[in-house]
Amino acid sequence: MNHEDNPKSIKYHVKKFFLKEGDRFKGKIIVDFPAGNGITSKIIREIGAKPIPFDLFPEYFKVDGLACRRANIKDGIPLESKSVDALICQEGIEHFSDQASALKEFNRIIKMGGSLIITTPNYSNLRSRLSYFLSESERTPSFMPPNELDSIWMSNQDITTEIYYGHIFLIGIQKLRCLAKLAGFKIKNIQFTRAKLSSLLLLFLSYPFILMFNWIAYKKSFEMNKDFGKVIKKLVYNESFRLAINPKILIDGHLFVEFEKEHEIKEVALSLKGKHKEFGST
Repeated sequence: MNHEDNPKSIKYHVKKFFLKEGDRFKGKIIVDFPAGNGITSKIIREIGAKPIPFDLFPEYFKVDGLACRRANIKDGIPLESKSVDALICQEGIEHFSDQASALKEFNRIIKMGGSLIITTPNYSNLRSRLSYFLSESERTPSFMPPNELDSIWMSNQDITTEIYYGHIFLIGIQKLRCLAKLAGFKIKNIQFTRAKLSSLLLLFLSYPFILMFNWIAYKKSFEMNKDFGKVIKKLVYNESFRLAINPKILIDGHLFVEFEKEHEIKEVALSLKGKHKEFGST
């Protein structure tokens, strides 16, 4: 069975998403980065959109009629600003050492109102949280914590000086939401993939405590933060609270989030207000 036809694979859920949203993306320019072996680029082409694939190691891309170019996120994606309608980063962001800069680069090339689609192993599900509690590992007892033996997936200096890291930079929904917001994106929708049985069992045991602790944090933050008005605090804290207690996120094996570009980077910076005193102030 091909990965895109296997419900246990994230590629299956990506295919399902694009087939469902085919009319919306038809005729659109969609960057596929990292493109891997090209399955997603092939699906994008089949729904009538135009895929532009990039990868750190394009040698592994195998789709007839499509060429994958080499791109290193640290150096940027070689495309004009505001030139694409969407970008899918499938199972990529957990490999990026500077996720904030990566999201800003995605913002640069995506048109206003365009989509950023991110899939990544779900570091917010309860199994992952328990694994981190027990050993700082992605999955206890199957994996050791990140280390220089298991966490370097590829290093071929004949091709590129860049190292392809493993799951060193796993990210949960709260940090992903925050970094995306600071890069000019807002959550448009979250796709559910498939539940992890261990997380489901943990949910029955822990959900009342999750509700209680997150409600206490919400109330305290709302009361303590005097720098912003009630409207903006409700907007931000409500979204964060809903994500924290969302049962689907707590049991899902993957995060599958579609963001919408709502601001240019410079607009985001102008709207921010620091909590600390400016340099030189007393």
